[in-house]
Amino acid sequence: MMQMTNPQQQQYDRGKTIFSPDGRLFQVEYAKEAVKKGATALGIVYEDGVVLAATRNTSDLGVRNPEKVFKVEDHLGIAMSGLVADGRTLVEEARNEAQKHLMTYDEDIPVFTLGKFVADRCQQFTQYGGVRPYGVSTITGGIKDGEPGVYQTDPSGTLNQWNAIAIGKGGEEAKEHLEENYEHDIDEEEAVELAVEALKEGEEDLETENIELSVVDTEDGFQRFTPEDLEDKGLGV
Repeated sequence: MMQMTNPQQQQYDRGKTIFSPDGRLFQVEYAKEAVKKGATALGIVYEDGVVLAATRNTSDLGVRNPEKVFKVEDHLGIAMSGLVADGRTLVEEARNEAQKHLMTYDEDIPVFTLGKFVADRCQQFTQYGGVRPYGVSTITGGIKDGEPGVYQTDPSGTLNQWNAIAIGKGGEEAKEHLEENYEHDIDEEEAVELAVEALKEGEEDLETENIELSVVDTEDGFQRFTPEDLEDKGLGV
């Protein structure tokens, strides 16, 4: 946990557009800490598409909390971790950008282009006064022209491409599981199984009803899996 040690350091803590003497933007770092407290989310590339998944709590009254995996277009989606409202705002902006791209170029927006748009929006909120950084990290995944891709952003606006990545409170454990078990030629069934296993590594006592999972592939586009679908595949937890 970061702690301010003197009044001089506190002035850098209050202003996100001011670098500390050692080159840090504390407000951006705090936004990254918000992501670490968010739901575990992941993205996996397989031979014909991508898997996007996240944990989603269910209340004692049987109501599922807000979704963490969103459809943007038939060929791509976004998973998020962090402040849900921030993530929902970014998703709406991403959907608008995808529509603008389609109307301007008469083609579906490439996965990289949308991932870069989300990263640019996050970065803009690190350099202007009067606004705070987005407290959310996203995983944009989809397939364009037969090529699947997964891109991850953080509150600083950094954009990285991955074959498999996990974020959120269980992200480190889930990512370690992915690093140990991911193979480049896995199929959809293997990727879905790997995603569920990684989420289980990230969060203890995870139940099937608390897993939100979607697949984007070349044939059927964006598909949501219900907890019942996962149980039918023998992936109940």
